[in-house]
Parts: sequence; C-alpha cells; structure tokens
Amino acid sequence: MSTYLLKPGELTLKGKNRKGFEQILKRNCLTMLQGSGAKLEMTKGRFLVHCPEAAEKQVEDALAHLLGIAGWAKTRTQEKTPEAVLGACVAEAQELRAQGIRTFKIEARRTDKGFPLDSYGLRSEGGAAVLREVPGLQVDVHRPEAVITVEIREKAYIYGTARKGLRGLPVGTAGRGLLLLSGGIDSPVAGYMMASRGMGLDAVYFHAYPYTAEEARQKVRNLAAQVGRYSLGIRLYTLSFTPVQQRIQALAPEPWRTVLLRMAMMEGADKLARYRGDKCLITGESLSQVASQTIENIRCTEILVTLPVLRPLIGMDKDQIIRLAEKIGTYPISILPYEDCCVLFSPPHPILRGNPVEARQRYEELALSPLIEEALASGLKAHDGPG
Repeated sequence: MSTYLLKPGELTLKGKNRKGFEQILKRNCLTMLQGSGAKLEMTKGRFLVHCPEAAEKQVEDALAHLLGIAGWAKTRTQEKTPEAVLGACVAEAQELRAQGIRTFKIEARRTDKGFPLDSYGLRSEGGAAVLREVPGLQVDVHRPEAVITVEIREKAYIYGTARKGLRGLPVGTAGRGLLLLSGGIDSPVAGYMMASRGMGLDAVYFHAYPYTAEEARQKVRNLAAQVGRYSLGIRLYTLSFTPVQQRIQALAPEPWRTVLLRMAMMEGADKLARYRGDKCLITGESLSQVASQTIENIRCTEILVTLPVLRPLIGMDKDQIIRLAEKIGTYPISILPYEDCCVLFSPPHPILRGNPVEARQRYEELALSPLIEEALASGLKAHDGPG
C-alpha cells in the first residue's frame, strides 16, 4: 500500500466551523477517489490517503484537482522511534540522489512532544545520518534542491517530494452559483475561481443554431467537463437563443445589439438560477476588456438581474487570465476556432457607454421575455452533466 499525506489549506483558519469544512473536504476527496480502492483517514491537522500501488497515478491525478488542500506528498510511514525515523530519512535521501539531487536539508515538525528528539534534534541527526550513508549529497539550508520533511504525529511521516495543492476552500462550502459559460477563455477561468472559493457550479450556454455550429456547442461541453474536474462536475444547460438574436438583429439599432443581447442573456440566466436555487450568477467579465464590459455597459446588462453577479476576473488583464487558463487546462479548448453567438453578432461599432435608462427602454420595446421563457423551458428538459 502507498500512503499520501494531505495538508488542509485555508480551512485551518475556520475556528469552530473547521469540522464542517473538514467533513466536506473528506466527502469531496472520497468522491474524486472513487474506483481507486483508496481509503481516507483523518488525523489532527492532516488527511491520509492509503491506496494500492497500482492506483497511485489515479490518486495523484485526483489530488492535483482537489480544491482545499495546501499540499500533498507520497510519504513513508514509520513507528515513532528515532532509529526508524532516521532510517526513513536515509531511504528518502537515497531516492533523491538517484534522481540527480545533490543538495538537501531536513525540516521537522513534532506535534508529539513525547518523542525523544525535538525538531532541532530531528534536523541535525537526520542530516548527519544522510551525510553518513548517502555519498554525493550535501546540506544546503538556504537553497536546497530538495527538502526531506519529518512529521511526528500519531506516527512518523517522512517525505522528500511535496507537491503544492490548489489551496482555496472545498467545493460545497459556499453554496452554488450559475456560470454564464461561453466558448471563450474567460468564463471557464471565472468558474474555476469561484469553485476555488468553495462554490458548486451550474452553467448555462446560449446557443444560436444555425449561426453557431454544433462544434461550438461541443466545445462548451468540453470546457464544462474540464472545469468540472475541479468543481466535482457541472450541470450544463443550453438555451436556444436564435429567436432572441434574430429579433435583436431585426429591430435594435446596430450599436446597441451587443448590450441588448447581453441583457437578454442575463435575464435568462437569472431566471434559470432562481429556478435551480442557485445563489448568484458568475460571469467572466474583465473591466474594459471589450465594449460590453465598460463599467457603464456592465451596469446596463445587470439592470434586470435580481441575484448577485460575481465577476472574479474583473480586475485581471488578459495575460493573467490566459496563464490561469493554461494552468487549469481550459486554454487549449478555448482557442479552438468555433465562435459563439456573441462574437458572430457583434456590431463593428458598438456603443461603449450605454445609459441604463435608455437601455431598459430599448430592451422593453423588443419584448424578449416570452422568447426567453421558451428557451428556458426547452433548456430545462435536457442538460449535460450530473444531476
């Protein structure tokens, strides 16, 4: 059996609420480990995952997508005797040397104060044992190539390669939100960011067949699936917005079409979210990135919404968003050449600073609500994803 030690992240600050957060993290971890044969053990301040060696790859992939942990490592588990601990330090050092590591240091945490060696003793004696038994390794306490960590708890845990976790909060600790998901770069990143704050996700996609191809719809499904690897799945609803867009195209002044379409999407999303019991809307808007995202137009597009609108990317620039999209694996999907309806119907010279009063008046003149209700009714009959 192999053992992985998990370090909870931000939830350690939750005081009296910590136990509830830990239980949700435990549930999420078990969900992501399904089919691996792994078992989860909770200790004070740590989680332990025990799995068959054949399941290591599956377990490591799950831990790499698990929100709520600060770090994790495959660890050696030893009885609490100095001899066993020092021997494990040497064994870990031998593996590191075989990987080409030349410098190291020992770090130690001792929560069991009854252990014969204190933290300083573990560091000094562990380092001395490695230097004695593993030729070619040298101590560098300032810039080591590797760190061997010793944790003395109910047992002794020794590991030499620790991975950074995604941190954040466990999904499910902050309710559910409805993500307005397009085929672009921004909205999947916005969904991931809210999942990292503990929010479960539903999503809505506005499709305009035949103006947008089936490939564009599949692209959004793939984006939802990729974000869902972090959020424990996404329930994706597709609303057919072709009649809505056709009416806007036929009756609205050209510069206003993008803002009015966005208002219709926000109205549809708000209605869907309230039906689903979601607590908020989530968008990928970044201030002034495009014409519809000036502060004036953002104000126009949300005037019909009753729920809070969360915009986690609002202060980020495109390079920052792209880097995060690359990290979570959505970027290669987002740049596939299948445009969504927003891009296809964008006017060459959109209004930049719409007036909310005028926007409401022009929107009401279009009488779009019945068309949105029809799209909502058909979209609720079929959805992609769990639930």
